[in-house]
Parts: sequence; structure tokens; C-alpha cells
Amino acid sequence: MKVAIIMGSDSDMPVVEKGIKILREFGVEVQAHVMSAHRTPHRALAFSESAESAGFEVIIAAAGKAAHLPGVLAAVTILPVIGLPIKSSTLDGLDSLFSIVQMPTGIPVATVAINGAENAALLAIHILSLKYDVLKEKLRAYRKKMADEVILKDAALKY
Repeated sequence: MKVAIIMGSDSDMPVVEKGIKILREFGVEVQAHVMSAHRTPHRALAFSESAESAGFEVIIAAAGKAAHLPGVLAAVTILPVIGLPIKSSTLDGLDSLFSIVQMPTGIPVATVAINGAENAALLAIHILSLKYDVLKEKLRAYRKKMADEVILKDAALKY
């Protein structure tokens, strides 16, 4: 169980860390790297081309602004790529979201919410759970814990 998280910039790390935390809580090995679709395109392409042979099973690609990184990575691998749009200072992340979600036919990139690192990690875990039954059980426990927390909050409500 191995997931790669590729960030377009190290400034994406505060968002990405939330996803890394969840992956580790589920016992999924994760490696994070900074690679740019525009400033280090050959490095990004080489990584994605060799990701499957390196044992990765899912790639999460975090990018802001033009956000071409997820599509560039997806173009050269058949591994599932999850695009994580990062909120930018210019258009509040809508530019990133639109860049990632509007992939051409034939090169799909799953896309989560702007700054949705937790859901990117959980989607990667859901994908991996098709192969690893232990993750199915952990996902069921995670969902139950979330539901239990809501029930406790409801019980504590005094209005």
C-alpha cells in the first residue's frame, strides 16, 4: 500500500500534511515530493512514468493556479491520479479546481474539493481498499467513529 503525493510547490505542504496524516493513520505508506509541471516537467514526467514500477498504487497531485500537474502526471501513467486543487491568492482556488477537473477525454483525473487533502487521502484509501481488505475494515471503523462523534454532539446540544 503505497501512495505518492506530488506538490507543485512546497507552499502546498500545510494543506497536504492533512492528507499525509490520514494516510499514515490507515497504515498506508506515503512519499511526498515537490515537482512542477512547468519548472521541472521532465522530472515530473519521469516520476510518473516510473511510479508503478516503484510500487506506487495511487498518485495524489496537489497544485494551485494553472494546476497542470495532475494532468501531466496522469498523461504518462495508468495509475489512478487524484487532483487536489490548492487555494491560490488570486482566484481562491477556482482556477486550480477548473484546471484539474476539466481533463480531456481519455486522461481522467479524480478531483476533490479545493484544499480537500483529507478527502484526497480517503479517496486513495477507498481505491486501495479494493485490493487490501484491511483498509475496508479501517474505513468502516473510521465512518462509525465519525457517526458516533455526531451523535455525541447532538446529545450535548442543549437547545
